[in-house]
Amino acid sequence: MRTRRDAPSIEAAKKLAKILDAAVGYLLGETDRADLFKGPAMLQRLQDILNLPSKEKECLLMTVDHF
Repeated sequence: MRTRRDAPSIEAAKKLAKILDAAVGYLLGETDRADLFKGPAMLQRLQDILNLPSKEKECLLMTVDHF
């Protein structure tokens, strides 16, 4: 069983995905598409969105939904 201490970091996952030319989500088994969000810039943008305060994230997602 893995503990939080020895779990790979997001940076390690991004490096591995880049080497394998696959998406992090693909490596984690979250998607069957190896090309989904494999670019580091897109991953960073998604991380920035996840880090927004709840209200700002809600507004952003509503805007995207109506686009």
